[in-house]
Amino acid sequence: MSRVTVGVNGSGARVPERATPLERQLAGGAAGRPTPLDAFAAARRGFQAGERLDMQALATGLGVNRATLYRWVGSRELLLREVVWSLTRRTLADRADGEPLAETLTRFVRDVLAHPGMHRFVAEEGEAALRLLTMRGGGYQQRLIALVREMIVDDTAAGRLRSPVPVDDLAYTLVRVVESYVYLEVITGEEPDGDRAGRVLRALLPGPQDP
Repeated sequence: MSRVTVGVNGSGARVPERATPLERQLAGGAAGRPTPLDAFAAARRGFQAGERLDMQALATGLGVNRATLYRWVGSRELLLREVVWSLTRRTLADRADGEPLAETLTRFVRDVLAHPGMHRFVAEEGEAALRLLTMRGGGYQQRLIALVREMIVDDTAAGRLRSPVPVDDLAYTLVRVVESYVYLEVITGEEPDGDRAGRVLRALLPGPQDP
């Protein structure tokens, strides 16, 4: 992210410099009425239903003006980032004990492709989705790489994964593979396919008994 993380709140979560009110509340570091979280929750409900995020409609539904809503969340893009990240984190956390990382990430690709909100976002705003979710300035990709890195470290320590590729390089590569197949139609015009992603991910993530 472009923001620099400089503080830690009372719950131990890191709070970025120049954080929006929404970012502070999501990190557990803001007191007072949870109105930015109300905006986040409403935006997420709409996204999960496959609706386009309309900031004017969201502000009206909350009973506030657009200026207040933008002050809370920073921008439409930042709000979308937080919505998508919350769903990403929840999906990847829903992992059965001992599930191979290749299967976890393959399931993630399939879930993303089947999600009404992501399907609409990519189909109608493909270039915006790529900028927000796959480029450094969007602030999403770094989080996903860090989360995948944690899973690699945990699986390696537990003996479920063996790879000669350095952890940082492997995490970056796996995320790029996931992105490539999720946004395949935007990039090449081909139909996205979770099975194709799975074959590549399994090749990159051999189990401890594989040659």
